[in-house]
Amino acid sequence: MIFQDQDHWLFGLFDDHETATMLSGQTSLDHMLAVERAYSAALRANALVPDSAVQEACDAIDSFVPDWSVLKAGTAIDGVVVPTLVKELRSQFPQRSHAALHIGMTSQDVVDTSLMMTLGRLCDLFEYRLNEIVSLVDTLVSKFGDAPLMGRTRMQAALPISTEHRLMEWRDGLADCLNLLHAQKSNGFTLQLGGPVGDQSSLGDKVDQISLHMAKALGLTVPEQPWHTNRNSIVDFANLLSCISTALGKIGQDITLMAQQGIEEIKISGSGRSSAMPHKHNPIQAELLVASAQFNATQMSGIHLAALHEQERSGVSWTLEWMLLPDMALVTGSALKTASELLKNVERIGAA
Repeated sequence: MIFQDQDHWLFGLFDDHETATMLSGQTSLDHMLAVERAYSAALRANALVPDSAVQEACDAIDSFVPDWSVLKAGTAIDGVVVPTLVKELRSQFPQRSHAALHIGMTSQDVVDTSLMMTLGRLCDLFEYRLNEIVSLVDTLVSKFGDAPLMGRTRMQAALPISTEHRLMEWRDGLADCLNLLHAQKSNGFTLQLGGPVGDQSSLGDKVDQISLHMAKALGLTVPEQPWHTNRNSIVDFANLLSCISTALGKIGQDITLMAQQGIEEIKISGSGRSSAMPHKHNPIQAELLVASAQFNATQMSGIHLAALHEQERSGVSWTLEWMLLPDMALVTGSALKTASELLKNVERIGAA
């Protein structure tokens, strides 16, 4: 997507190396290889394939060097990268050992489990950044909390308030997001292991043991049943992203209004320039927070559409999910980074 195109000038607005790396093709591939390796190891642990076969499969996984042009071409044909990836891996070791790799699983098991690994790591990063922003708001409260502000309702002057009152509204929104994030983490990020049609029939009578072994190796939890077409966990995560960007958007929107000429209830260093009007100091970072909130809010309707899977798997909905969720995550990560930089640049809040 455009936000991840480092050669596009718009990337300057959304440059977030940490989040982009977690969403990159290389990280996704690393996670898929980890899923395949965990599955092969689980087969060995349950004595379903010979040790020697698993070792050959794991050696191929550990030494795999991707040819990205081959993977992209295969994805264009199959609609998902896993068939080509498995074919490439199997080409690296003898056919007699191929039963130790992937057999019993399906592409969706690999892709969805890989996604859960990514979402768990994003949660950790976003939790760290949210806590940092809460700390920055607390610092602003201690420095400027007693300064007077004009309270405004419906964008009209209402009654005087303290700066602390407005800052605590910001803080409360951030705290709500942290609570949502902690709930997401406590519910766990779940393994997907259902086999071709999601009923686990291809995985034999040791599927529970295989699932537990894989989940432990990958740092995931085991769901009560496979979630091939139940995308509620994806909707919940997207909602978390939208709630975070909305809380940050509230901060950005307040700051853009406070920074207006004639009001000037906030002073921020490093504001943007105008190409035609050198007297202007545009609150670019605050505006970006508002735009990010609006972007993620509009994507939520698409996520709800992507949650509607017909029968045992939907190629359309699955693909739509891939198109929407990474950009929502990158925009959220970028907004968190931007909000931190913005709050660090605040030199004054309160009536001048």
